[in-house]
Amino acid sequence: MQQTVSVNADPVQSPDADGRCTQRRNWAGFWLLGLCNNFAYVVMLSAAHDILKKQESQNATAPTPAALVADFQGGNSSSNSSSRYDCNPVSTAAVLLADILPTLVIKLTAPFVIHKLPYGFRVLVCSLMAATSFLIVSFSSAVWISILGVVFASVSAGLGELSFLSLTVFFSRDVLGGWGSGTGGAGVFGALLYSAFTQAGLSPQVTLLIMLVIPFAMLVSYFVLLVPPPSLPQWKNKETEYTAVGSEERRQLMDDSEGEEQEVSAPEDRSTGPLTFTEKLHIIRGLLKFVFPLGLVYFAEYFINQGLMELLYFPNFFLSHAEQYRWYQTLYQCGVLVSRSSLCCVKIRNLWALSLLQVVNAVFLLFAVGYQFLPSAWLVFAIIVYEGLLGGAAYVNTFYFISKETEDRQREFAMAAASVGDSLGIALAGLVAFPVHRYFCNL
Repeated sequence: MQQTVSVNADPVQSPDADGRCTQRRNWAGFWLLGLCNNFAYVVMLSAAHDILKKQESQNATAPTPAALVADFQGGNSSSNSSSRYDCNPVSTAAVLLADILPTLVIKLTAPFVIHKLPYGFRVLVCSLMAATSFLIVSFSSAVWISILGVVFASVSAGLGELSFLSLTVFFSRDVLGGWGSGTGGAGVFGALLYSAFTQAGLSPQVTLLIMLVIPFAMLVSYFVLLVPPPSLPQWKNKETEYTAVGSEERRQLMDDSEGEEQEVSAPEDRSTGPLTFTEKLHIIRGLLKFVFPLGLVYFAEYFINQGLMELLYFPNFFLSHAEQYRWYQTLYQCGVLVSRSSLCCVKIRNLWALSLLQVVNAVFLLFAVGYQFLPSAWLVFAIIVYEGLLGGAAYVNTFYFISKETEDRQREFAMAAASVGDSLGIALAGLVAFPVHRYFCNL
């Protein structure tokens, strides 16, 4: 009687343990994919401007952390004594244009044809583009070559973002939180690591060559860390074939990720075969309720970052102008990191509220620049953190609710198509921010 010992306890527990392990691996994989996708872009753009400055001036020195962060947003820490705002008119418009437009073009066009390219090939292309941008900018000898490197990085980031957002459809919905957190971390960790290498005495060129590890890390994250489901079109073109098994598998993954959350979702479209062009246009019309508020958030956000931040200077503060600008950008990135990592704790459905609050931020800071009524940089620090929180929250919640409310057959295309919202907002913000910044600087 005493020898009748149960030996089935561990086998009963193991499937559940394996499921949790797979879920953690996929979350970590998407976190690293988000970090690598934006990290290479941030570092490359900062280094490209460093090299442009070296080519323009023989006396250029290794970038400080302030210059690094300022360069990413198009800031210029040098002063213009003829302006009461202690600034120079923005001279990096060409770099920023090369940064924004390729991503915007890709996001406007690629969702209609990208399904013909399996995910494995897409990741290889993104990694190759990022590595090429590092090499081009590192060995560039002319301004146009450096800008070409910016274009390659922009293509990599744009193609990567819409591809990895579409890829989340094949996994449980919680990987969106990993992706958002990774993209938020890229701004902070990218700036810190690049600054650490250059401050240690390495040249931007050598630093860029070291950063070639980032495209390799992207490949490892995708091909080694992720546990892809059988329905994922890894190497073969399935023309987005939505068989009953594939749809059921993706639907079950989404349902499992919700846990106790039992909200009513859109009815299942059980038709099979790839989406037609007409169907895609219909989906885009339905996405406008997500794209418009996301674009508005990024318009207001980058209007602040590109047009106003450098002008918010307090001469009697204990930090210099360059140091104030550095902290503005650092605190902004920290706010983005926190809010893009918040999806597991809080979800915000009212996206228009986030957009309007960000517009209020932009209008308030525009008047603060024009009338200079703010008493201290401390208040600006708080507003900038708040700005980052709003922007990051709008990003992750937009794609979470697109994933949740879109029909199963349409979800993969919808995730890719909606990614145009942030790039469109950034491009429009650049068109408005540059003349506004120049106007104040010329006063």
